[in-house]
Amino acid sequence: MIGRLILNYPDAARRTGILLMLALLSAAFYALGISSAWMGRLVPVTVGWITDSPEASRLVSAVLISLIIAVNIKLLRLLPRRQQIVGVWVELFVLLMLFFYSFNLSFAFIAKKIGFLITQGVSTTLYISAISIVIATVIALAGAIAKLSKNGVIYGLATFYTSLFRGLPLLMQIYIIYLGLPQVGYVIGAVPAGILALSLCYGAYMTEIFRAGIESIPRGQSEGATALGLSPNQTMFLVILPQAMRVIIPPTGNQFIAMLKDSSLVSVVGVWEIMYLARTQGQTEFRHIEMLITASMIYWLLSIGLEFLQARIEERFGRFNVR
Repeated sequence: MIGRLILNYPDAARRTGILLMLALLSAAFYALGISSAWMGRLVPVTVGWITDSPEASRLVSAVLISLIIAVNIKLLRLLPRRQQIVGVWVELFVLLMLFFYSFNLSFAFIAKKIGFLITQGVSTTLYISAISIVIATVIALAGAIAKLSKNGVIYGLATFYTSLFRGLPLLMQIYIIYLGLPQVGYVIGAVPAGILALSLCYGAYMTEIFRAGIESIPRGQSEGATALGLSPNQTMFLVILPQAMRVIIPPTGNQFIAMLKDSSLVSVVGVWEIMYLARTQGQTEFRHIEMLITASMIYWLLSIGLEFLQARIEERFGRFNVR
């Protein structure tokens, strides 16, 4: 019956849906305890009413905020798609900055420390992440080929590796490698231990991504390459992998971004990356939140850079597959 009403009265159904969404949004803001103090700042004459009727003022505040959001969305939809995207990013970024500004941050302290955080922390983070990404990619490719092998020994080794390193927390792997290897006579530094742990952990996750990408290519491609006289290695690297990259790149890019952020875990063994410096520099004047927010923004900017690079690679391989 509801479906019939929607088909027969589409305009009324759309308006009812909008009103329902506004009501639900207002109820959510009210339940979250949205403050009504902003109305007193904008309209000073309402201060007395807000003080005398806190519940009613909260309800009015929730409704007004919901209406502002609805009007804002309506205005944004009048713009072309690209401008809509830019508008949404700008508005959300401004709201994020206002949220951080409400923390009463010391911007002078941030300005004093951010140079060292970038020159020392960012360079170390990128160094560790870049090497780990290369090693993890090589491990993932080898692991994917091994999991597709008909050799039981090789398949067993690959499945044990992926099960173990996907099953252990990354932090535990860092500790085991850094503190465990010296127990058997091999002393490893903090940075190599972090790189090894990141490579092994994300290599295990990416193994499944590579395997799925390779298996997504129809068997006829490999059979055709074999008929042309190509060897198994030539078939894999010249025929299968170039086509599989379109499937492999998006989830692999997500893993790279996750690895960039998880590189902060190597700070537990004393590596001077972004998170380690954010903690230690913030302790000097008890300005922890300033340094943590600054580190978060740096990680975000680095992630945006990886997202841009991923998009360009996807576009390149997309054109390759179209041809």
